[in-house]
Amino acid sequence: MAAPTNRPPRRGGSHFAGGSRGGAHAGDPTPHAPAGPSTQARAPRSALAGGRVSSRTAAATQRAGSGNVRRQQGGGGGGRVAAIVGAVVAALVVVGLAVFVVVPALTGGSQGDATQEVVPGNQVTITIPEGSGAAAVADLLFDNGVIANKSEFLAQVRRTEAESSLKPGAYSLTTGADLTSIIELLTAGPNASTAQLVIPEGYTLAQIAATVEESLGISASDFTAQAMAANYVGDYAFLADAGDGTLEGYLFPKTYDFSGQSDLTADAVIRAMLDQYQAEVAGIDFSASAAQIQSRYGVTMSEHDIITLASIIEREAGSDEHRADVASVFYNRLSTGMNLQSDATLVYELGRDVTAADLEVDSAYNTYTRAGLTPTPICSPGLASIQAACNPNDTSYYYFFLSGDYSAFSETLAEHEAAIANRPQE
Repeated sequence: MAAPTNRPPRRGGSHFAGGSRGGAHAGDPTPHAPAGPSTQARAPRSALAGGRVSSRTAAATQRAGSGNVRRQQGGGGGGRVAAIVGAVVAALVVVGLAVFVVVPALTGGSQGDATQEVVPGNQVTITIPEGSGAAAVADLLFDNGVIANKSEFLAQVRRTEAESSLKPGAYSLTTGADLTSIIELLTAGPNASTAQLVIPEGYTLAQIAATVEESLGISASDFTAQAMAANYVGDYAFLADAGDGTLEGYLFPKTYDFSGQSDLTADAVIRAMLDQYQAEVAGIDFSASAAQIQSRYGVTMSEHDIITLASIIEREAGSDEHRADVASVFYNRLSTGMNLQSDATLVYELGRDVTAADLEVDSAYNTYTRAGLTPTPICSPGLASIQAACNPNDTSYYYFFLSGDYSAFSETLAEHEAAIANRPQE
């Protein structure tokens, strides 16, 4: 999974919980030879240069000269031998070039016969660029510790005639796997994604935009500017109640894979997330849920209101088992006109943990001072929170305290305060 840069705000509870979740207060140069002597060497004197030569010496010299002429005239056979020797030498040079230049180039260089120790069983992700030949692939595999020897890999590629079938893309490979299996994977095609977007439940629009920038390279500011309900309401009817606001709450938290999509835009990502929301809630009858809520609590809820409350539940509830009870607390409060008193809504507004002084801040997201729901969702809720907002448990709870493994739901303030006082001490 991609690692988001912004962590979700702490799921804070009521300031009465002493900082714990309290819910709705709920809440070279070449060397030169040494110089020789400066004296000039004299040329040897010819034996014929003087007049004092005996007749025997002269005759011997004549015979020697005559023999030299005969040897030169008879030297044609020696020329043919020299030509043959030259041709053999040239052929050896060509073979040498092939062995020492061409073969290394094909097998990934002079280190083609190098063998390394491979730790088996590790998962490695590599990306083979477009146009990569077998030698380049061997280099990648070797450098990433997938194979022990490049020459052995290339030999197996030739034996299986896979040179032209190796495909570019991202692969997840297991180090130490047999060469046949590796080649089969590389000829089958990419099996890993380098364009994955992971959005956890409870992420805000700002956090989603930052994650999109980190994972997909799309500017966070461009993404945020595009993520307006008015840009999509014509294609997605469920955005009708969102008005001219942002898409906060509707960019469904999920893992998305955009591999193979060139020129990916903010619009394309947003549409994928809205499509996912639409698919996830397809099985929910919001109208029936709203009717049930109206009948039980006397509270009128639109789909947008349900998503807004679901986002608060998402940030307040510690686990799925508590969501429907947390929902009941909020509906009971809405029913009797009590403020929701959720720290999570102020955290959304302030972007930090809440202090006691913050409880008096004049803000539409301060559910300690303002009645009813916040103007917009405060995050992207998961399906479990949406379902809880649609179908809350039928309880008489007005307070909850959730801290780690400790949970307490209470009907009265006195019970709530006792639950806080009796919580396990860390």
